[in-house]
Amino acid sequence: HVQLVESGGGSVQAGGSLRLSCVASGYTGRTGCMGWFRQPPGKTREGVAAIWPAGPTTYYADSVRGRFTISQDNARNVLTLQMNSLTPEDTAMYFCAAGGYRLVAAGYKFWGPGTQVTVS
Repeated sequence: HVQLVESGGGSVQAGGSLRLSCVASGYTGRTGCMGWFRQPPGKTREGVAAIWPAGPTTYYADSVRGRFTISQDNARNVLTLQMNSLTPEDTAMYFCAAGGYRLVAAGYKFWGPGTQVTVS
């Protein structure tokens, strides 16, 4: 049974930082990416960042490249997203996902319930 649980969301002022974490229990797959997605109010879900578990290859949406950093601790099955220089446009529900391909949401097999990020 795979369970993904996000934490670290909250409210922050523009220019601030947040660090999201995702604990992946029961997930041992190494053939797909782990990633972060977000869904702003009234909009569709979009890919933010993804990483291949087997190597350092990472993928970022253009809107966050240079501001966000995705990393993982394979030993503890923890995925993190460091978000710096946040803007109101980053306000969204953020989701952790596993077993997919790059930033393509439709291909991911497992999803967490999400954590809210609000930037004002």
